[in-house]
Amino acid sequence: MKSYVIYKRVSTEEQGRSGLGLEAQDRDIELYLSTYSDVPYEVIGTFTDVLSGANDGRPELEKAIALARSTGAELLVAKLDRLSRKVSFIASLMDDKKLALRVASMPHADKFQLHIYAALAEQERDFISTRTKAALAAAKARGVKLGGLRPNTERRNEALRAGALDRAKRVEKFVRPLHAEGKSLRDIAELMNAAGIPTARGGNWQASQVKRVLDRLATVA
Repeated sequence: MKSYVIYKRVSTEEQGRSGLGLEAQDRDIELYLSTYSDVPYEVIGTFTDVLSGANDGRPELEKAIALARSTGAELLVAKLDRLSRKVSFIASLMDDKKLALRVASMPHADKFQLHIYAALAEQERDFISTRTKAALAAAKARGVKLGGLRPNTERRNEALRAGALDRAKRVEKFVRPLHAEGKSLRDIAELMNAAGIPTARGGNWQASQVKRVLDRLATVA
């Protein structure tokens, strides 16, 4: 019989955010079990951490991994970034020959694909952080009072448009090939969410947002 150990994680600030709460993780895991899993199957343990994804010292994850290793069960998570937001940590789990890993939102992904998704997601998060710091520093150097009202609305709008185009370019290598393959906007959004690539506000991608990215890229094609 197929056996699973389920692991879920949510940080305090994410608990109320759509698509990242425990309810959404339960939904994705149940969908995988009912649609993609071998049958019969059993869930021999469920573990949940309420900690940041940047924190690798999570007691419930350690328990889940230990149980999966000792029983030969697959460690099942809803999304890749529920394990960690660090590609190095995810890579270490994939290198563990005693641990079988399964991601519900990417039911057919092998370890190589999961590694690529993790690397892309980490690169995107690092760039967002660096870009935000650079933009704030540039604004401060121009004498802009951060947090206050902007006297020049047009300049602000131009900056917003430039920022949106910049963000679109950062995900271009991920979005364009999928679009060229004929993937729907919804499918692309789901794949980006599964890879842990955040939107500008740190949330989940929707089909409408993917369309805006493609529209912006079309202006510079």
